[in-house]
Amino acid sequence: MKRVAVFIDGNNFYFGLRKLYGKDKSLKNFDFQGFVNFLAGEGNVVGIYYYNAQLDREFNSKKFKSQKDFFAKLREIPNFHLVLCKLLKRNITGTNKHYYIIKEDDINMAVDMVDGSADNNFDVAILVSGDGDFVPAVRSVKRRNKKVENIYFDGSSSRSLKNHCDKSLALTKEILKAFFKD
Repeated sequence: MKRVAVFIDGNNFYFGLRKLYGKDKSLKNFDFQGFVNFLAGEGNVVGIYYYNAQLDREFNSKKFKSQKDFFAKLREIPNFHLVLCKLLKRNITGTNKHYYIIKEDDINMAVDMVDGSADNNFDVAILVSGDGDFVPAVRSVKRRNKKVENIYFDGSSSRSLKNHCDKSLALTKEILKAFFKD
């Protein structure tokens, strides 16, 4: 049985769902265990890596608590690894407004994929992101005779990334509806 490791860009996943469903669906009602099992097929899931950053408590305490509860729920999944990255606050020049960006998520995902392949921790890496910046990591993993599958939201994946992966799947409402608990 193939050993499968799943690498999920949490921010990309969240905004992909928001683009598809708007505010109609919430991650707190999403069955990640079922989703990962679906992605792995007949494979044995040896690791699930979810990359995100903790929200700013001062900015929105309600969202902070909701995210904290969501992360706690994820940690209950077997072989689950929550990788918290940096959240940086950026000021918009000439205004009193600001926005946040997540840093180090892509590089942490890439390093974990490459290290995992070098350490022979998996046979198949499933990359849940459409970011073309992952192509060098995918090439490195494949040089170690590992398979890489790309899972992305329809219309949001790099053609180059899809071309470098062994298999690709666009996430649609039809596929995702099975993983929402109402």
